Amino acid sequence: MKILFLVPVCLSLILSSCAQKPEPCSKTCCLLPFIPGHHLRVFEKFSYDAFGQNVRVLAAGKEGNQTFFVDRLLLFREGVSYEIHYHNQTCIKTALKEPFRHIGVPHDAHFLNQMVLGSSSLPGQGLLVNNWNGTVEETQEHYLLTFTALGCVPLYILDFTQKGELSVMTSFFDLVEGIEDPNVFIPPSFCDSVEVLPAKGVGARSFISLL
Repeated sequence: MKILFLVPVCLSLILSSCAQKPEPCSKTCCLLPFIPGHHLRVFEKFSYDAFGQNVRVLAAGKEGNQTFFVDRLLLFREGVSYEIHYHNQTCIKTALKEPFRHIGVPHDAHFLNQMVLGSSSLPGQGLLVNNWNGTVEETQEHYLLTFTALGCVPLYILDFTQKGELSVMTSFFDLVEGIEDPNVFIPPSFCDSVEVLPAKGVGARSFISLL
């Protein structure tokens, strides 16, 4: 069975209201994505700035017999994606056409139900959550969301293909407010003179898809 996409990630995000409108703010957290059909192990440190619409990810992992390290900076307002290589001070700049998407319940999501994860028999044995689903307008692919009822903190995001097959499952944990170093969203000086290449592929349904 080909599985394993383990990603502890650090990020900053906003989730003030689970109702319908995501709001920008700052948090850090970890997440574990799982992609069926991929044999991949990776550790990621993730910074997410919803105010400035910036994302920075440092990833080290192994796919098959190959190891890799990735340092990417996504500046959505500027429309530029940076792939940064400090060991030889080189940089690849690519046009970023995808819109920035907040981690939150989309405006057109449908409320499914409310349930308790764990047990509701005694206090502290369970967590009250809300489940939502919907369809991505651009791709007509489906999603299922699980957020805490209190605070609207993301727990699970499941993305499905048009045929209803699971494509990505993401689990969030250990959310902490704040960004450790705002300078992570400033590209190094050796990237300044690099030419911006055309955008790759089609639009992604979420910033997680971009990574």
